[in-house]
Amino acid sequence: MLLHLVILVIAIFAVAAQATTAELTNVNLAIIVNDKDPQSLAVAEYYIKARQIPRENVIHASFDPHQSSLSAAAFKRLKAQVDSAVPAKVQAYALTWTKPYKVECMSITSAFALGFDSAYCAQGCKQTKRIPYYNASSRRPYDDFGIRPTMMLAGKDVTEVLRLIDRGVASDYSRPSGRAYLVSTSDKHRNVRSVDYPAIASGMRALMGIDIVKADYIEDKPDVFFYFTGVKSVQKIAANHYLPGAIADHLTSSGGVLFGYRQMSAIKWLQAGATGSYGTVTEPCNFRTKFPDPKIVMLQYLGGNTLIEAYWKSVSMPGQGIFIGEPLSSPFKGCRITRNQAGWPVFEKRPLSGKMLRSDAKCGL
Repeated sequence: MLLHLVILVIAIFAVAAQATTAELTNVNLAIIVNDKDPQSLAVAEYYIKARQIPRENVIHASFDPHQSSLSAAAFKRLKAQVDSAVPAKVQAYALTWTKPYKVECMSITSAFALGFDSAYCAQGCKQTKRIPYYNASSRRPYDDFGIRPTMMLAGKDVTEVLRLIDRGVASDYSRPSGRAYLVSTSDKHRNVRSVDYPAIASGMRALMGIDIVKADYIEDKPDVFFYFTGVKSVQKIAANHYLPGAIADHLTSSGGVLFGYRQMSAIKWLQAGATGSYGTVTEPCNFRTKFPDPKIVMLQYLGGNTLIEAYWKSVSMPGQGIFIGEPLSSPFKGCRITRNQAGWPVFEKRPLSGKMLRSDAKCGL
């Protein structure tokens, strides 16, 4: 456990070093729209208004909305079209469709962020290419790394996605007094992230209430803000209440296969009320590096990063994984994490503006 605590302290340095002057906002987020997809068009118009996305940041494309996967050749044509239209200031993308969700062996969010590259894929149980954005302090990923993190505004229909957007907007500056549920399941192959749970619960106790639950699921919880688990399908997820901005995911092989597979789709988390989730679109095996690292996503999110930043920074090898949710959700916007005298993470105390703004709400416990 000592080693895991040391790693946690190292992670704190990255969060504490973040600049406050340059951050990801609606001004440097671009949305990509499929003009052949009615859902994509409707979601885009709603999101433009909800997040006040500049019209020059709206990129239109046209492709078949019924296929689950694009070929590498078709994607490269699409990516070239997007690259020619994107303003230089843009640091990240939001996709306004739910199909297609992959490009051959890569997820479509990783393909847009990184470019299609077979080095981000694996045939058999092998590791893949890592990204320099992992646990980075940068708030300008394209300027610093040439990476535009990408997230899909996903849902089975327009109504679901509009509700997702509303939750994301409602989360901003909310500073929720929710809890993190680290669920250690009986599935030994998918429960591999639980090795870090004791260190997270011990090291981050000053930031948020954290429960380690030894069970295959939780239910009737009124305050879910983080829910991490590892199982093929998670039972009773709709029996919990997820606070605006909540992140929930399950480590399994095919959570990113959004429709029509025997394992639970990551979309189920959004349908239950979460604001962000993640899953892999091709077989990753149970490498923890291919899934969100709970301690990193929690520290980054609580430290003021947006959902898209915190989630992307938490995955070392994201090529096979799809990020879904409302990208700009930022419940702890304006908060910063520092270390106390003992070296543990605490929220930095900030002077109030005197204007009773939402940003004056207390960070943390």
